[in-house]
Amino acid sequence: MRDLQHAPQPEPSPFDDAGDSYAPITRRTVTLGVSLLLTAVLAALALVVPTPYAMRSPGPTEDTLERNLIRIEGARTYESTGQLRLTTVSVLGGPGYPMMAGQVIQGWLDPRRSVLPVEAIFPQATTKEQQQEVSQAEMVSSQESATAAALTELGYDVPAVLEVAGTEPDSGAEGKLEEGDVITEFQGEPVGTYADLIDGLAATTPGEDVTLGVKRGDRTSDVTVTTADNGQRAVLGVFIDPHYDFPVDVSIEIEDIGGPSAGTMFALGIIDKLTPEDEANGEIIAGTGTMSPEGNVGPIGGIEQKLYGAVRDDAEWFLAPADNCDQVVGNVPDGLHVVRVATLAEARDAVEQIGRGEGADLPTCS
Repeated sequence: MRDLQHAPQPEPSPFDDAGDSYAPITRRTVTLGVSLLLTAVLAALALVVPTPYAMRSPGPTEDTLERNLIRIEGARTYESTGQLRLTTVSVLGGPGYPMMAGQVIQGWLDPRRSVLPVEAIFPQATTKEQQQEVSQAEMVSSQESATAAALTELGYDVPAVLEVAGTEPDSGAEGKLEEGDVITEFQGEPVGTYADLIDGLAATTPGEDVTLGVKRGDRTSDVTVTTADNGQRAVLGVFIDPHYDFPVDVSIEIEDIGGPSAGTMFALGIIDKLTPEDEANGEIIAGTGTMSPEGNVGPIGGIEQKLYGAVRDDAEWFLAPADNCDQVVGNVPDGLHVVRVATLAEARDAVEQIGRGEGADLPTCS
C-alpha cells in the first residue's frame, strides 16, 4: 500500500497572473506592441521627410571696415576704430536643398528663426543654379549702386551712361522707350550722371510731360514721356541700367554672400574710408538695407534674423530701413538699439552721432 503524499506544486511561472513579473502574452498584447513599434517608426521617418518649407536663421556678419573687404585706389583712405557690420541671413531649404520635417519643428520652436513656405522666399520654378546666379548678379549691382551713392554723397561727380533696361507696364514710357536706348538729355539739359536725371525728376510735377533726348543705335531723337507719381517724386516708368565711370576705383571683395541687402553698409564703409573723421569711433554698428544710386535705403527680407545675428556678434546699434519697421517692432533683442534710416545721408548722420555718443535721440521704429 502506497503512502499517500502531498504532490509537489510547480514553481510559479514568470508569466502567471499570480507571479510578480509579466502578464500572459495574448493576441491583443502582440497587436499593441506592433502598433507602438510602427508608430515609432513612422514618427521617426516623418522627421526626415522633405517638406515644402524653408527656414531663415541668423547668418554671419562682416565688418565693411575690415582692411581687405573694401579696397580703394585713386584717393586717400583713412583708418577707423569702429566697425560697420553688414548682416546676412542663412536659408535652409529651397531649390535643391529640401528641408526635413524635424528641422521645421526645430525652427518653429526657436524665436531666432522663421519658417516660411518655399515660394515666400524663392520664386517658383527656380533651380538652385538659377537662384545662385540671380543672387550674385544682385550683389554686383548692389556694390555698384553703393559706390555711386557713396561717391555722390561725398561730392564726387559720377559719370554714367543711362541705358534703358525696360519699361513698366502701362507707364508713360511704355511703347516710347525700348531696351538699349540711352537717355542723353532731360528737358533739353545734358544728362551725364544718374544724379542729373534724379535732380530733373525731383523738380518735375508728377503727371507732367517731359522731353528726353534718347539715343537709339546711331540715331538721336526727342521723346515725350508723361511722368507718374511714386509717392515721393515724379518717375518716368523706366528701368535704368547705369554704366558708371567711377572717379575713384572701389573694389569690394566678399565671398559666399549674395543679394542686394548689403548696399547701405557698403556705402557707409566707403564713406568712412574716404573721410578723415573716425565716424564709428570704436562703436560696433550693424545694419542692412538696399542702396539705390540716388541714395535711398530700401527694405529687405529676414530682418528679424539679422537683428539676432548683430547681437550675437557684439553690435549694440543697428541701422534698419524705415520700410522694415513693421517687422522690427516687437523683435528687437535685448541690448540692441535700432535706428530707422531712409536715406544714405540719414544713415551717415546716425553713424556720426553714435560715434560721438549722441545716439540716444536718433529715430527708431515704433
